[in-house]
Amino acid sequence: MKKFAAKFILTATALILSASVAFAAMTLEDAKHSGLIGEQPDGLVGVVSGASPDAKSLVESTNAQRLEKYKAIADKHGSSLDQVQAVAGQKLIASTPAGEYVKSASGSWQKK
Repeated sequence: MKKFAAKFILTATALILSASVAFAAMTLEDAKHSGLIGEQPDGLVGVVSGASPDAKSLVESTNAQRLEKYKAIADKHGSSLDQVQAVAGQKLIASTPAGEYVKSASGSWQKK
């Protein structure tokens, strides 16, 4: 009986760890396709709802990279960061495939 319990615990632990590793390796596109993350009008991505800390971390790192690029574009063209983000948001939402989430101007998530 103890052997069975030990095997069960080891198997369950292995499954949990492999699922965590698989999610950690999830790309932005995978997360968007899975409905965890969506595009927003400000050119940033957001957590759709109830996403894990890993999805939130993916959102934070993606947004940090995007903001860096947006700032560089704004500086180069002498425009405001808000203007660059608005244009990027429009383009990203327009290019989002059907079935993925986008945030409307009113702030609600909608499946495109």
